[in-house]
Amino acid sequence: MTDKFLTEFSFTPAQVRKNLQNALRDLAIAEKDEILDVKFAYAYTALLKAGIALLSSRNKKVRSVPGHHVKIIEYLAGALQDTAIEDLGNAMRQKRNIDLYAGGTDITAKECAEYLEFVVSVVGKVHSIVGGT
Repeated sequence: MTDKFLTEFSFTPAQVRKNLQNALRDLAIAEKDEILDVKFAYAYTALLKAGIALLSSRNKKVRSVPGHHVKIIEYLAGALQDTAIEDLGNAMRQKRNIDLYAGGTDITAKECAEYLEFVVSVVGKVHSIVGGT
């Protein structure tokens, strides 16, 4: 399967584990850091990296093209059969885009805690699927 966003690629189990470890590392940073912007940014990248880990476990490689974050989030939601992933993941993506491209945004402690809890759950689900790879 090759399309604009994904291509077939034979990942080794070590590569899949490395992708998952990258997600877990970013999640650990998000959980430990006290700066809300840092917490949010690392939670968002942990979510994407968890999606990349899940995709790699299924021999799919993400292409770095405009819109690929949306596709990673969509894939996670479909693979984990959880529409909330698409809703919250895209809310995080939009907030990140506003911060990057539209003059910044403020993230509240409450929002950050909710997003982090959500990402912990998603990464945990991905870990349970690909952790033994």
